[in-house]
Amino acid sequence: MNPNEIFLCTICNVTNGNCAEDCAYCMQSARHDTGITPYRKKPVEQILHEARIAASAGALGFCLVTSGRGFSPDSGLRDGTLRHIASAARALKAELPQLHLIACNGRASFEQLCYLKEHGIDSYNHNLESAQSFFAHICSTHTWEERFATCQNALKAGLGLCCGGIFGLGESPLQREEMIDSLKSLMPHTVPINFYIPHPALRVQQEPLGRIEALGIISALRAALPKARLMIAGGREIVFGEQQREMFDAGVNAIVLGDYLTTKGSKMHDDLAMLQDYGLAIATQCH
Repeated sequence: MNPNEIFLCTICNVTNGNCAEDCAYCMQSARHDTGITPYRKKPVEQILHEARIAASAGALGFCLVTSGRGFSPDSGLRDGTLRHIASAARALKAELPQLHLIACNGRASFEQLCYLKEHGIDSYNHNLESAQSFFAHICSTHTWEERFATCQNALKAGLGLCCGGIFGLGESPLQREEMIDSLKSLMPHTVPINFYIPHPALRVQQEPLGRIEALGIISALRAALPKARLMIAGGREIVFGEQQREMFDAGVNAIVLGDYLTTKGSKMHDDLAMLQDYGLAIATQCH
């Protein structure tokens, strides 16, 4: 990987809100009055429209995200959300074959992940979120072990694995090391790094991490996973402000371009201008 080439990825929020899980950090949980507008199954044509915009900006990664715990284990390949993601993937590959398609749909079985791969999905994103020893403090409706098992299923199905988490939820430095060790055991090709930003409606009320602490986390991830794509995502604008160059110097080589799931990111053209100002090129190939 060329450290001066930055991989661009965009998020398509296919379903929004109405999640029955109680994740203390998540705006999508129906247990939190966050004011987001819920919807289900964004039409494929709208997904294609968003993908065209992303591709025109130079994005190679396009992530199809749904809210909720994941695919139903009882429905198997009949799961409606699974079929909708597969349908969108077929349409995207037909029109924009250069895109690296990522599905982010929660819990999934080996069989369901094989189905997604057969229909055009290249990678699966399922974050561990935090350390195994800390997870029960932030979620009681499913386990860390379930998340880890889905990541193993993705690898077994032959999909690329995109797996990271959120820092600044109240975990200890040792628990951060524990999480990084778990990521090392999975060896994902991409590690999304999110820095938690509190919201009044969420149970986790931690102050945002300082810039120096955040840089230390990035450096630790780069040392542990030298070949991984480190993708900076939520919180970067607030934690780093006008000093985002430091993220790339510490080892970041991918960013989420544009908006996140339920919060606004920087304008696409502003991020592109930032990369140009830093003398960083946009990656034109997936490695």
